[in-house]
Amino acid sequence: MRMRLTPMQQALVDAGRPLPQLTDPLEVELQVSAFVGPFADNEELWEVVVQHLKEVPSRRSAALLTALGHLLPGRPGKWAEEAAKEQRQPQWDLKSLTFGECWIGDRSIDAGYLALLCSYAYGDAPHAMVFMIDEISGSLTRHAFLTRRVEDALDRLREDVRLESITPEAAHWLLSRSYDRFERRPGLGVGLDVHHTRLVARRRIGLAMN
Repeated sequence: MRMRLTPMQQALVDAGRPLPQLTDPLEVELQVSAFVGPFADNEELWEVVVQHLKEVPSRRSAALLTALGHLLPGRPGKWAEEAAKEQRQPQWDLKSLTFGECWIGDRSIDAGYLALLCSYAYGDAPHAMVFMIDEISGSLTRHAFLTRRVEDALDRLREDVRLESITPEAAHWLLSRSYDRFERRPGLGVGLDVHHTRLVARRRIGLAMN
């Protein structure tokens, strides 16, 4: 007998409804990160949701399981990844993510922050994530936003800070330390953009460091 979902579990299942119609893998990441992020570490919740999606095969179930398999941390991500193998794969491909150049600018002396830009691409469609890391408050990421206008973002940063090239491994190591602090103390004041893009950033950190 199929387990009855709670309203929260049903809401998470329903949030996957638009995913099969999307063609842009980056848009998939952003949508899933925004609605899954606050519950990402709740294993009990995801155990039920993943089992439900597994028992109810559909385009929505397949798309949501695939996205969760890439974005959820720990065991829930593994559960979703395994369940997704039993269903038809969506038209977008999150595995095609590639890493590009990374740049860092240090304004810790006069303004108290590091600016970090990391570029990526899905096929021939580049994008970048820009992070503002607060050096005064223990290297905490205060803001994180995503842009498809990579060169424009670089030009705007260069107006404020001297940028230097940094390897993707080194850049994401810095981010890992910063996000670890944020996740240990989630009540610290950070922008909503950090919460909404948290799983997008965490996925890139994991891929770069592995």
